[in-house]
Amino acid sequence: MTWSNPRRAAPLARISRSALLANARLLARDPDVVADLRRDAWGHGIDVAARAAAAAGVRFARADERDAAVIAAAGLELVDREPETGELLYGLPRSGGAPALVLSTPILSTKRLLAGEGVSYGYTHRAVADTRVALIAGGYAEGVVRALGNRVGVELAGAVRPIIGRVAMDVCVIDIGDADVAAGDEAVYFGSGLVRDGLTGWVDATGLSTAELVCAVGLHVERKVTE
Repeated sequence: MTWSNPRRAAPLARISRSALLANARLLARDPDVVADLRRDAWGHGIDVAARAAAAAGVRFARADERDAAVIAAAGLELVDREPETGELLYGLPRSGGAPALVLSTPILSTKRLLAGEGVSYGYTHRAVADTRVALIAGGYAEGVVRALGNRVGVELAGAVRPIIGRVAMDVCVIDIGDADVAAGDEAVYFGSGLVRDGLTGWVDATGLSTAELVCAVGLHVERKVTE
């Protein structure tokens, strides 16, 4: 199948300052805890994460040397001790914290897909019946790993819609059936709503850890800090 003139756009990682602060307060129950702020705070942004940790009462941080000035400015002490865990600070699945990163993406275009027609490279998915599909922003260049194709879905219009076919460099395709959606509507990969813990499916599909996945996304998409 081919697409005509899809609108160019990109995924967005919304970083919640309040979620980081709430999670950091849980960490700070241990006065000797070390916040793991390496790799630009696991892709969440070193400045916002460091300031949230310090505001919550965390005293120590492990970070990359290039971020030493940011750590000091936030009022944290840079240490070499290995953090016990980083999942709680960022609210990753099963950590007990609130997700600090929500990955959303726009619908670029929609079209009909007839029974027997395939999508994406190699046609690893063919429609078993007539349906509608949508092209959404986000591909392996943004950390949406190729192995996710035919394995996970996104939340759109009140339901989880499956990603079908292979994930491309900067787009992928979802089956939307008869859902009332159009170009410009927003889909969510993970971090809120029905896909709040969607990263668990990404782990199962890719064999990567939640840390590796969220870091890959956060370092490759536009980020916006929200309250």
